[in-house]
Amino acid sequence: MDTYNMIDFNEKKGFICDMDGVIYHGNRVLPGVAEFIQWLHNENKEYLFLTNNSGYTPRELSQKLARMGLDVTEEHFYTSALATAAFLRDQAPGCSVFAIGEAGLLNALYDAGITMNDVNPDYVVVGEGRSYSLDTLTKATNLVWKGAKLIGANSDVSGPIENGIVPACRALVAPIEMATGTQAYFCGKPNPLMMRTGLKMLHCHSAEAVMVGDRMDTDVISGMESGMSTVLVLSGVSTRETIKTYAYRPSMVLNGVGDIVSFARGEKTED
Repeated sequence: MDTYNMIDFNEKKGFICDMDGVIYHGNRVLPGVAEFIQWLHNENKEYLFLTNNSGYTPRELSQKLARMGLDVTEEHFYTSALATAAFLRDQAPGCSVFAIGEAGLLNALYDAGITMNDVNPDYVVVGEGRSYSLDTLTKATNLVWKGAKLIGANSDVSGPIENGIVPACRALVAPIEMATGTQAYFCGKPNPLMMRTGLKMLHCHSAEAVMVGDRMDTDVISGMESGMSTVLVLSGVSTRETIKTYAYRPSMVLNGVGDIVSFARGEKTED
Protein backbone atom coordinates (compact mmCIF):
# COMPACT_ATOMS: atom_id res chain seq x y z
CA MET A 1 0.00 0.00 0.00
CA ASP A 2 1.27 3.46 -0.92
CA THR A 3 -0.23 6.59 0.61
CA TYR A 4 0.28 10.04 -0.79
CA ASN A 5 -2.68 11.69 0.94
CA MET A 6 -4.44 9.61 3.57
CA ILE A 7 -8.20 9.52 3.00
CA ASP A 8 -10.61 9.37 5.92
CA PHE A 9 -13.11 6.99 4.34
CA ASN A 10 -15.55 7.40 7.23
CA GLU A 11 -15.82 11.13 6.50
CA LYS A 12 -16.55 10.67 2.79
CA LYS A 13 -20.22 10.63 1.75
CA GLY A 14 -19.98 9.20 -1.77
CA PHE A 15 -18.01 6.53 -3.61
CA ILE A 16 -17.75 6.25 -7.39
CA CYS A 17 -16.25 2.89 -8.36
CA ASP A 18 -15.11 1.43 -11.63
CA MET A 19 -16.22 -2.17 -12.23
CA ASP A 20 -13.89 -4.17 -14.50
CA GLY A 21 -10.73 -4.88 -12.53
CA VAL A 22 -12.19 -3.39 -9.34
CA ILE A 23 -15.35 -5.41 -8.64
CA TYR A 24 -14.77 -8.36 -10.96
CA HIS A 25 -12.62 -9.92 -13.64
CA GLY A 26 -14.86 -11.54 -16.26
CA ASN A 27 -17.29 -13.58 -14.16
CA ARG A 28 -15.14 -13.73 -11.03
CA VAL A 29 -15.72 -11.45 -8.04
CA LEU A 30 -12.48 -9.98 -6.72
CA PRO A 31 -11.41 -10.42 -3.08
CA GLY A 32 -12.90 -8.03 -0.53
CA VAL A 33 -15.71 -6.81 -2.80
CA ALA A 34 -18.60 -8.36 -0.83
CA GLU A 35 -17.23 -6.79 2.38
CA PHE A 36 -16.83 -3.42 0.65
CA ILE A 37 -20.43 -3.38 -0.63
CA GLN A 38 -21.72 -4.46 2.78
CA TRP A 39 -19.72 -1.64 4.40
CA LEU A 40 -21.22 0.91 1.95
CA HIS A 41 -24.71 -0.28 2.96
CA ASN A 42 -23.98 -0.42 6.69
CA GLU A 43 -22.48 3.09 6.72
CA ASN A 44 -25.26 4.55 4.52
CA LYS A 45 -22.76 5.73 1.93
CA GLU A 46 -23.96 6.96 -1.45
CA TYR A 47 -22.31 4.89 -4.17
CA LEU A 48 -22.28 4.49 -7.91
CA PHE A 49 -20.65 1.88 -10.10
CA LEU A 50 -19.39 3.72 -13.15
CA THR A 51 -18.27 1.68 -16.14
CA ASN A 52 -16.84 2.62 -19.51
CA ASN A 53 -18.20 -0.66 -20.88
CA SER A 54 -21.13 0.40 -23.07
CA GLY A 55 -22.46 -3.10 -23.71
CA TYR A 56 -24.64 -3.62 -20.64
CA THR A 57 -27.74 -1.90 -19.31
CA PRO A 58 -27.90 -1.07 -15.58
CA ARG A 59 -30.39 -3.94 -15.13
CA GLU A 60 -27.99 -6.38 -16.80
CA LEU A 61 -25.14 -5.17 -14.59
CA SER A 62 -27.31 -5.59 -11.50
CA GLN A 63 -28.18 -9.15 -12.60
CA LYS A 64 -24.51 -9.90 -13.41
CA LEU A 65 -23.54 -8.95 -9.84
CA ALA A 66 -26.51 -10.92 -8.47
CA ARG A 67 -25.18 -14.05 -10.22
CA MET A 68 -21.94 -13.45 -8.34
CA GLY A 69 -23.81 -13.17 -5.04
CA LEU A 70 -23.75 -9.37 -4.80
CA ASP A 71 -26.97 -7.41 -4.21
CA VAL A 72 -26.76 -4.03 -5.98
CA THR A 73 -29.91 -2.47 -7.45
CA GLU A 74 -29.86 -0.90 -10.91
CA GLU A 75 -29.99 2.74 -9.79
CA HIS A 76 -26.41 2.28 -8.54
CA PHE A 77 -24.99 1.94 -12.07
CA TYR A 78 -23.99 4.53 -14.67
CA THR A 79 -22.40 3.55 -17.98
CA SER A 80 -20.63 5.23 -20.88
CA ALA A 81 -23.66 4.27 -22.99
CA LEU A 82 -25.92 6.38 -20.76
CA ALA A 83 -23.37 9.22 -20.83
CA THR A 84 -23.24 9.05 -24.64
CA ALA A 85 -27.03 9.10 -24.96
CA ALA A 86 -27.29 12.04 -22.52
CA PHE A 87 -24.64 13.97 -24.49
CA LEU A 88 -26.46 13.44 -27.81
CA ARG A 89 -29.85 14.28 -26.29
CA ASP A 90 -28.45 17.58 -25.01
CA GLN A 91 -26.52 18.39 -28.18
CA ALA A 92 -29.07 17.40 -30.80
CA PRO A 93 -32.49 16.35 -29.46
CA GLY A 94 -34.21 13.86 -31.77
CA CYS A 95 -31.09 13.22 -33.83
CA SER A 96 -30.42 9.98 -35.71
CA VAL A 97 -27.38 7.71 -35.45
CA PHE A 98 -25.69 4.71 -37.00
CA ALA A 99 -24.61 2.73 -33.95
CA ILE A 100 -22.16 -0.12 -33.54
CA GLY A 101 -22.63 -1.70 -30.13
CA GLU A 102 -24.59 -3.92 -27.80
CA ALA A 103 -27.97 -3.66 -26.05
CA GLY A 104 -26.64 -1.27 -23.40
CA LEU A 105 -25.76 1.36 -26.00
CA LEU A 106 -28.80 0.83 -28.23
CA ASN A 107 -31.25 0.90 -25.29
CA ALA A 108 -29.69 4.08 -23.90
CA LEU A 109 -29.97 5.78 -27.31
CA TYR A 110 -33.60 4.70 -27.79
CA ASP A 111 -34.49 5.85 -24.26
CA ALA A 112 -33.01 9.28 -25.06
CA GLY A 113 -35.33 9.63 -28.09
CA ILE A 114 -32.62 8.94 -30.64
CA THR A 115 -33.45 6.96 -33.79
CA MET A 116 -31.36 4.54 -35.85
CA ASN A 117 -30.43 5.55 -39.40
CA ASP A 118 -27.95 3.79 -41.68
CA VAL A 119 -28.50 6.09 -44.70
CA ASN A 120 -27.76 9.67 -43.62
CA PRO A 121 -27.39 9.79 -39.81
CA ASP A 122 -26.32 12.87 -37.87
CA TYR A 123 -23.83 10.78 -35.89
CA VAL A 124 -21.91 7.53 -36.06
CA VAL A 125 -21.69 6.11 -32.52
CA VAL A 126 -19.24 3.33 -31.72
CA GLY A 127 -19.14 1.18 -28.59
CA GLU A 128 -17.75 -2.27 -27.88
CA GLY A 129 -19.67 -5.22 -29.24
CA ARG A 130 -19.94 -8.35 -31.30
CA SER A 131 -21.65 -6.41 -34.11
CA TYR A 132 -18.28 -4.82 -34.95
CA SER A 133 -17.08 -6.26 -38.26
CA LEU A 134 -15.38 -5.15 -41.45
CA ASP A 135 -18.86 -4.55 -42.94
CA THR A 136 -20.05 -2.30 -40.11
CA LEU A 137 -16.64 -0.60 -40.00
CA THR A 138 -16.82 0.15 -43.72
CA LYS A 139 -20.39 1.44 -43.37
CA ALA A 140 -19.41 3.68 -40.47
CA THR A 141 -16.34 4.97 -42.31
CA ASN A 142 -18.35 5.99 -45.37
CA LEU A 143 -21.08 7.67 -43.30
CA VAL A 144 -18.44 9.74 -41.47
CA TRP A 145 -16.72 10.46 -44.79
CA LYS A 146 -20.05 11.83 -46.05
CA GLY A 147 -20.44 14.13 -43.03
CA ALA A 148 -21.77 12.23 -40.00
CA LYS A 149 -20.09 13.25 -36.74
CA LEU A 150 -18.07 10.52 -35.03
CA ILE A 151 -18.74 9.66 -31.37
CA GLY A 152 -17.03 7.02 -29.25
CA ALA A 153 -18.69 5.68 -26.10
CA ASN A 154 -15.34 5.72 -24.26
CA SER A 155 -11.65 6.21 -24.82
CA ASP A 156 -10.31 2.97 -23.32
CA VAL A 157 -7.80 1.37 -25.70
CA SER A 158 -8.07 -2.05 -24.03
CA GLY A 159 -9.91 -3.78 -21.23
CA PRO A 160 -9.05 -6.65 -18.86
CA ILE A 161 -10.41 -10.15 -19.44
CA GLU A 162 -9.67 -13.31 -17.51
CA ASN A 163 -6.79 -14.39 -19.76
CA GLY A 164 -5.40 -11.06 -20.94
CA ILE A 165 -6.78 -7.96 -22.62
CA VAL A 166 -9.43 -7.16 -25.24
CA PRO A 167 -9.41 -4.21 -27.69
CA ALA A 168 -11.78 -1.55 -26.36
CA CYS A 169 -13.66 1.37 -27.87
CA ARG A 170 -10.72 3.71 -28.57
CA ALA A 171 -8.99 0.96 -30.55
CA LEU A 172 -12.20 0.12 -32.43
CA VAL A 173 -12.79 3.77 -33.40
CA ALA A 174 -9.20 4.33 -34.55
CA PRO A 175 -9.63 2.76 -38.03
CA ILE A 176 -12.55 5.12 -38.78
CA GLU A 177 -10.52 8.11 -37.60
CA MET A 178 -7.52 7.07 -39.69
CA ALA A 179 -9.52 6.31 -42.83
CA THR A 180 -11.52 9.57 -42.74
CA GLY A 181 -9.08 11.97 -41.05
CA THR A 182 -11.83 12.74 -38.51
CA GLN A 183 -11.32 12.89 -34.75
CA ALA A 184 -13.94 11.18 -32.57
CA TYR A 185 -15.43 12.74 -29.44
CA PHE A 186 -15.50 10.34 -26.49
CA CYS A 187 -18.25 10.54 -23.85
CA GLY A 188 -17.08 8.11 -21.15
CA LYS A 189 -14.34 8.47 -18.54
CA PRO A 190 -12.22 10.56 -18.29
CA ASN A 191 -14.69 13.02 -19.87
CA PRO A 192 -15.68 15.35 -16.99
CA LEU A 193 -19.30 15.32 -18.22
CA MET A 194 -19.63 11.70 -17.06
CA MET A 195 -18.02 12.45 -13.70
CA ARG A 196 -20.22 15.51 -13.05
CA THR A 197 -23.31 13.44 -13.79
CA GLY A 198 -22.08 10.76 -11.38
CA LEU A 199 -21.61 13.31 -8.59
CA LYS A 200 -25.09 14.72 -9.26
CA MET A 201 -26.58 11.23 -9.01
CA LEU A 202 -24.85 10.82 -5.63
CA HIS A 203 -26.00 14.29 -4.45
CA CYS A 204 -22.37 14.86 -3.48
CA HIS A 205 -19.84 17.64 -3.77
CA SER A 206 -16.54 16.45 -5.26
CA ALA A 207 -14.69 17.07 -1.97
CA GLU A 208 -17.05 14.60 -0.25
CA ALA A 209 -16.47 11.82 -2.79
CA VAL A 210 -13.87 9.21 -3.65
CA MET A 211 -13.12 7.76 -7.10
CA VAL A 212 -11.97 4.13 -6.95
CA GLY A 213 -10.52 2.52 -10.06
CA ASP A 214 -7.83 0.31 -11.54
CA ARG A 215 -6.64 2.63 -14.33
CA MET A 216 -4.46 5.72 -14.12
CA ASP A 217 -5.53 6.95 -17.56
CA THR A 218 -9.31 6.94 -17.01
CA ASP A 219 -10.25 6.45 -13.35
CA VAL A 220 -7.56 8.32 -11.43
CA ILE A 221 -7.31 11.24 -13.85
CA SER A 222 -11.09 11.67 -14.04
CA GLY A 223 -11.42 11.65 -10.25
CA MET A 224 -8.50 14.00 -9.77
CA GLU A 225 -9.66 16.49 -12.43
CA SER A 226 -13.15 16.46 -10.89
CA GLY A 227 -11.75 17.37 -7.46
CA MET A 228 -12.28 13.98 -5.79
CA SER A 229 -9.90 11.94 -3.67
CA THR A 230 -8.67 8.99 -5.72
CA VAL A 231 -7.86 5.37 -4.90
CA LEU A 232 -5.98 3.21 -7.38
CA VAL A 233 -6.51 -0.50 -6.73
CA LEU A 234 -3.94 -2.96 -8.08
CA SER A 235 -6.56 -5.64 -8.87
CA GLY A 236 -6.92 -4.64 -12.54
CA VAL A 237 -4.84 -2.93 -15.24
CA SER A 238 -2.40 -0.51 -13.57
CA THR A 239 0.60 -1.73 -11.57
CA ARG A 240 3.08 0.00 -9.28
CA GLU A 241 5.39 0.30 -12.27
CA THR A 242 2.80 1.98 -14.53
CA ILE A 243 2.09 4.60 -11.84
CA LYS A 244 5.64 5.90 -12.27
CA THR A 245 5.02 6.72 -15.94
CA TYR A 246 2.36 9.36 -15.14
CA ALA A 247 2.94 12.94 -14.06
CA TYR A 248 0.03 12.76 -11.59
CA ARG A 249 -0.67 10.29 -8.81
CA PRO A 250 -3.63 8.90 -6.86
CA SER A 251 -4.35 9.84 -3.25
CA MET A 252 -3.87 6.20 -2.22
CA VAL A 253 -2.75 2.95 -3.83
CA LEU A 254 -4.40 -0.17 -2.38
CA ASN A 255 -4.37 -3.84 -3.30
CA GLY A 256 -8.17 -3.98 -3.60
CA VAL A 257 -11.41 -2.41 -2.37
CA GLY A 258 -11.38 -4.60 0.73
CA ASP A 259 -8.52 -2.43 2.02
CA ILE A 260 -10.92 0.56 2.10
CA VAL A 261 -12.99 -1.26 4.73
CA SER A 262 -9.87 -2.15 6.73
CA PHE A 263 -8.76 1.49 6.78
CA ALA A 264 -12.25 2.74 7.69
CA ARG A 265 -12.35 0.34 10.64
CA GLY A 266 -8.85 1.29 11.76
CA GLU A 267 -7.55 -2.24 11.12
CA LYS A 268 -4.89 -0.79 8.82
CA THR A 269 -2.81 2.30 9.21
CA GLU A 270 -0.33 3.98 6.90
CA ASP A 271 2.62 1.72 6.06
